Amino acid sequence: MSGTIIKSARNTPNAPQDLGPYTQSVAFSHYNNIAAQLPVDPRTGKLIEGDIQAQARQCLTNIQAIVQSIGHGMEDMVKVTLFLTDIADLEAVNAVYREFFPHHLPTRTVLAVAALPLGARVQMDALLSNGEGTFPQAPCPLLKLARNSDRAPQDPLSSQSVAFSHYNNIGAQLPLDPASGALVDGGIREQAAQCLRNIKAVLESIDVPFDDIVKVTVYLANLADLDAVNEVYTTFFPDSAIARAAAYLPARSVITASALPLGARVQMDAVISHGDGTPPQLVEDRHNLVIRARNTDKAPRSPLHTQTVAFSHYNHIAGQLPLDMATGKVLTGCIREQTAQCLGHIKTIVESIGHVMDDIVKVNIQLKNIEDLEAVNAIYTQYFPGYHPARTVIGVSELPAGALVQMDAVMSNAEPDYP
Repeated sequence: MSGTIIKSARNTPNAPQDLGPYTQSVAFSHYNNIAAQLPVDPRTGKLIEGDIQAQARQCLTNIQAIVQSIGHGMEDMVKVTLFLTDIADLEAVNAVYREFFPHHLPTRTVLAVAALPLGARVQMDALLSNGEGTFPQAPCPLLKLARNSDRAPQDPLSSQSVAFSHYNNIGAQLPLDPASGALVDGGIREQAAQCLRNIKAVLESIDVPFDDIVKVTVYLANLADLDAVNEVYTTFFPDSAIARAAAYLPARSVITASALPLGARVQMDAVISHGDGTPPQLVEDRHNLVIRARNTDKAPRSPLHTQTVAFSHYNHIAGQLPLDMATGKVLTGCIREQTAQCLGHIKTIVESIGHVMDDIVKVNIQLKNIEDLEAVNAIYTQYFPGYHPARTVIGVSELPAGALVQMDAVMSNAEPDYP
């Protein structure tokens, strides 16, 4: 990796440690990635006793301990992702969540999953603004921009859009009619289109074009709906003549949820390039940064996403399945072999753009069987033998192509993109 910005990977004894090969907090440039926090007592290293509210409070207490250990506060939060094993627990979790975010609301994504590590009922990860940057950047007084528009559904516990520095995070959009607040009529195609229309409405309300999206995550309650969602998806991307000429597509991950809020069949969130930056950066700066979307033939390619999309100081790697490059199908083999294949693809993509695995700041892992985590870790540590990125692990009921594991990643990008 070129450039001189250095990652800052830190742990505190005030939050759980030694639960897996990950670092609690990895900062790079103006963002800090917080690893998924389980309801584990840091003193004992075990799940706490108590109901769902007790577990939710412990997750948020652990996040708060990490945030405070690096000189920040919960008001610096940009995004929270909340994983539940029972979507019916959401109302109880929300009551606790309000205690930790009484004023500033980060963007938020909520989904129920098949299983969580240690048998937990809830898990949360987070993205934190990092105005001081990382060495040798000097601190700069950047401001968060949290905004909502009446043209998209509003949530009393989430901002639609929170920008900081050169990125903007869009909270998960459900297929809700913004006028009525109810799920749209129709099937999966209508719901997928509404999610994308809501994202587009949020972006237009802040004068950001749809083609500034660098990463989309699609959450499906039924993986069998993916083909129908893809049909709709291709009508939104690419969005402009320039993007069509370049055949630009954002990076993408598809995750199967056990359930989504309000009984929705699909929801989507997005990460947006924000070339104008946040105050006191000047709007004119938006013209000095460009999106760099790249593919390599040495890793699986998709007609629906780009393998890696860089903007400013971050690079987003699309979800990687354990596909055999010779056949294009999921690798025949056990979880260890499939894990190695996913990580091998990520490594190939990373190296194809002049980086190394040590540049990764966050990894997200979805497992068909949460019991496979120990075997996954055995392979994972071979790819991260010293430094460990922040990490989130969930169990899902099904993965595309019948895979046992899928991974995506966020990478530091010290050489920002210029025209």
